[in-house]
Formats: sequence, C-alpha cells, structure tokens
Amino acid sequence: MQTSARNQFLGRATVLHMAPINAEVSVDIGGGDQITALVTRNSLDDLGIQEGVEVYALVKASSVIVMPGTAPLKLSARNQLRGKVVGCRKGAVNAEVSLQLAGGQTVTAIITNESIDRLELQQGDEALAIFKSSSVILGVKA
Repeated sequence: MQTSARNQFLGRATVLHMAPINAEVSVDIGGGDQITALVTRNSLDDLGIQEGVEVYALVKASSVIVMPGTAPLKLSARNQLRGKVVGCRKGAVNAEVSLQLAGGQTVTAIITNESIDRLELQQGDEALAIFKSSSVILGVKA
C-alpha cells in the first residue's frame, strides 16, 4: 500500500465500539501503544474490519501535535503516544520531528521551526505525539 500519509502503523483491531453512524476502533500497534480511529459504520463494513483483523492506521504528519515531557495529560484528543525524539529537521518555515515509540515504531509531526525553538525539542528528549481519532484513516490489504 502506498500513500502520502507519513505515519503508517500496521496493527490489529482490538476493540470496536459501534454506534448507529460511527464506530470507534482501537488498533494495537505494539509496544503497549494503541491508536484509536473514528470511522463510519459503512467504512468499517466495506473494509471488513472486525476484532483481530490486521489494519493500517494512517495519520498525516500535519495532523500530529508534539508536546515535550511525560506527565499524564487530560486532553480531548484520544491518541497520545509517548516516545523519545529521534530527529528534528528544520526547513525554511516548518520542521519535521520524529519520535520513536516503545515498540520501535516512529511517529512524525510537521510543526513550525518556531515551535521547535519554543518547546526546546532536542534529540533524546521525552515527548508526546497527539492527534484526534477523527484524523486517523484505516486501511486493509486488498
């Protein structure tokens, strides 16, 4: 599967909460990390997603917010992945920040250079990658 989404996590659907229109799907991506996706019931049915099915969770880097530190937070964003900064690469205006998660996967965010400076992000720092469940696209192998 080729997509333009920078963050592509392969995992297993572990929990499905069904509602009349939408469904909430938790995807185990390893290392104790879960990604929650909010998708329509039609999409779930069309893709054949049910508990135990292997799925891809896709997240655009521009949808990921980065915060330094490890303290638990109360946020409305369902996805909060903790990791270590393994890369900060500045461009003309924006920068790419990559975090390595406990299970070895990497999540990448696109943030402004100003944000990297203000947050004082550096390689080796503990940080959080945060994104909403509605920013996650699910896919399956054809």
